[in-house]
Order: sequence, then structure tokens, then C-alpha cells
Amino acid sequence: MLDSYQAKRTAALCGSFLQRAGKRGVTTESMTVLPPWLQPDRMPSVTPSQPRLKIGLSACFSHADPGRPLFTNKTLQYVEQSIAHWIMSAGALVVMVPCPTGETARGDVTLKHYAEWLDGVVMHGGADVWPGSYGEVPLKDAWLGDRVRDLYDLAVVEAFEQAGKPIFGVCRGLQLINVAFGGTLYQDIETQHPGALQHRNPSTYDQHFHEVDIVPGTRLARLYPEQPRVTVNSIHHQGIKNLAPGFDIEAWSYPDGVPEAIRRNPSHGRGYIAATQWHPEFRASAAVTLDDSPLLHDFLAACSRARVLPRPGHSPLQIRDRAERLLRRALLRRR
Repeated sequence: MLDSYQAKRTAALCGSFLQRAGKRGVTTESMTVLPPWLQPDRMPSVTPSQPRLKIGLSACFSHADPGRPLFTNKTLQYVEQSIAHWIMSAGALVVMVPCPTGETARGDVTLKHYAEWLDGVVMHGGADVWPGSYGEVPLKDAWLGDRVRDLYDLAVVEAFEQAGKPIFGVCRGLQLINVAFGGTLYQDIETQHPGALQHRNPSTYDQHFHEVDIVPGTRLARLYPEQPRVTVNSIHHQGIKNLAPGFDIEAWSYPDGVPEAIRRNPSHGRGYIAATQWHPEFRASAAVTLDDSPLLHDFLAACSRARVLPRPGHSPLQIRDRAERLLRRALLRRR
């Protein structure tokens, strides 16, 4: 059983939570006090009363190919193994979010249903972004990108953003998020950004590295204290040209100044949206590159917090009922 002090403290904290929920409708900014088991640095281990997080992972596309011997002329949707395992390494479940459009019947399931059911989404790396997605004409045929996947990815970001669920982007995912909120890209960094580093080397792939400078005072700087300059992998030839309104740059490549990490400013939206240009899931060079754990845990902590915050359109009564259920669950867990 809880001792007297713990019981009073738990009641006081949850009372504050309920009061805010009932009177103010609860936004991320108004939740200045959360019960300690909901704080980012005190996330509980998985228990029957604290189910595993369900994290969506956007799909990669292999478009219909009549010359392919298997699944001839069929569209394949898939995920790359290491990014799924990266999310799973922290105990979360991973669910690929399939594209609901195409020539085959899929019933009435939409991306909105996935966004409401899942706790957050990771936007996968992969193909170039089609320049038309940010209002430009492809300068070369090699830079056409994948328009079909862009339409799908943009719809995924919209669905999860409207549901108030955290979004984390990796490589293409960063570029897609920037485009989704009004930013633009370099179609090719090497030819369009004077003095650019080599940001992609096909022969070394994820063993190609460069340094990035973390911007002081940002959330990323708090995740990596006393690490102003770090080494990351680099596997891209596109990059951010104009940053989307409402976003902050949290890291720049050194010394050429290409944005390498972004985050939505809390003053421009209630949901967590962050992204890195590098691949934190590629851990083969862990001794050389930045530790990926703080990034993953920060995202999953946001997903845990989002479970107790109101969904768009929820009434104060619904919020109060949810808070009361969480309180009962927490008290039972401590007996």
C-alpha cells in the first residue's frame, strides 16, 4: 500500500491534473504538473496496467514492375529492418502504416483510423522528395523523386498532426516534414549549395560521416549536454533550403551549414514534431557516431504523454474520466 506521504502527494498531483483538465481543456502548455510516473525521465517499464506503446512506421514503396520475377507488376509496401528494430529496442510495438489507396479494395480504413489508434509515427527514410511537392520543376530526371509516396507521406503527417500524435522524421522524413509545413529543399546539395560537403557516398553508405553543430538552448542541446559538436552518418543528397514556418533548426552540418535537425516550436502547435537528417537507427558505427538513445527516448516519452492529453474535440468531461481512470490504475499499481 502507499504510505501516507506518497498517498497525499499522489492525490495532490492528480488533483492538479484533474483540475486543469476540467477547467482549462488541457493543452500541452497548461500541463505544467504531471503525475511523476508520466514525466519523461520516469517512464515506467511495461506492466499489465501500462501497455506497450504502439508506434506507426510509414511505408517504403516498391512500385509495380512487370520485370520483377516475384510479385510481378504488384506494388510492395515495406519497412527497413533496422528502423523497426530501433523503435522496438525501447520496448515499443511497431506497426507499418499502409497506404490505403490503390487499385485493390481496402474497405473503409483510412489514415485517420491509424492516427487515432497509434501513439505516434516515425517517418521512414528512402526515395527523394518530388520537387513538385514544394513547387519546383525537377532539374534532372535523376531527381524526380517519388510523387506517389509523397502524397501518401504528406497524408500520414496530416493525419497524425491533426490527431495530436507525436511525429519523428528520419532523413527523407525530415525533408518531407519540412515540405509538409511549407518549406523547400535543395534538389541536390552538391550542385546547389556552394561549398557543400559530400553528404552521400554510395560506396561507403552508412559508414560515411560528418560533424554537426548542435544549436545551444534547443531541446536537442538539452538531450546532449556538453556535446556542441558531434559526428553523425550522412546518406542524403537533398536537404532543407528554406525552413518551414514554425520550425526551429537544432543542428547544422559543419562547416557547410546544411540543416541537420529540426523541431516544431511549441508556440506554433501543440504536438511534438522533430526530425534528423541522419539515420539514428544505423547503429553499426555506434562507437564513432552520436548515441541515438536520447532521441528515441525523447520521442517515446512524448508518445507516452500524448496518451493522457485530450484528443481534438474531446470534452472536459471525457478528459476528467480519462484522468480518473489513470489515477485508479496508478494507485492499484502501487499496492
